Amino acid sequence: MARTFEMEHGVGKLLYTWWKGLDDDRASRAILRRAADVTAVTLTAPYQRLYRRLCEAGWSDARRNDALAAAVGLLAHVREGDDNAKSLAASMSTRIEGGDRPRVSKLRFMRLLESPDLEALFTGLRRALPLMNHRVDVLMLANDVVEWGDKVKKNWAYNYEWPA
Repeated sequence: MARTFEMEHGVGKLLYTWWKGLDDDRASRAILRRAADVTAVTLTAPYQRLYRRLCEAGWSDARRNDALAAAVGLLAHVREGDDNAKSLAASMSTRIEGGDRPRVSKLRFMRLLESPDLEALFTGLRRALPLMNHRVDVLMLANDVVEWGDKVKKNWAYNYEWPA
C-alpha cells in the first residue's frame, strides 16, 4: 500500500523533522495540544506554517487537508516516536507492564474502528494516546489518519492482538 508520508520522501521527511522540532518549539506544541477539534487545529498558526511548508514540499491533496490537520494535531500529543512499531493497532494492543490487559481496551479499539467521521477519530485517538504513553510511530500515525477508510480499518483489525 502506497503511503502518503515516507521518511525517504519530501513531505514525510518534512513532517517528521517538524515533529522532532516540537521539543524545542514548546509554544507550538502547546497551541496544537489545546486544539479541541480539527477545525481548531486548522485555525492555529503552527499548523498553517507547517501546511505552507508541506505544500512547498509537494503536498497537493486539498481533499485531505482536514485529515492532515487531524494528523498534525495528534502528533503534538506524541512525546516519543516508536520507529520499531509493527502498526498503530499493534501498539494499541501491547500489554500493560505487569498485566494481561492491552493498553487500549477491545471496546475502545472497536469505537475507534467505528468512528463515523474524522472528528470522532481525532477525539478517540487523542484519548488513546495517553494510554499508549504518548509513544507511537509518527509517520504511521500520520498515514493512518490521512488515509483513514476501510483499508486502514481492516489493517487495524488484522493487526490488533485481540484478547481471548
